[in-house]
Amino acid sequence: MDKEHVKGAAQKAKGAVKDAAGGLTGNEKLQAEGKADKAAGRQAAGDIKDAARKAADSLKR
Repeated sequence: MDKEHVKGAAQKAKGAVKDAAGGLTGNEKLQAEGKADKAAGRQAAGDIKDAARKAADSLKR
């Protein structure tokens, strides 16, 4: 796992905590921020980088 994947995983975890805390306290803004952080973590640069590598490899064949 490279550092981009680690950053994405950390952002997803941070988002999950914010989402849960916002849900428990009734803070809709915090909950929305958490959902946004989780989504951003899923679309981390590491995943995009992997997809680009796979596409480039398939074109070389």
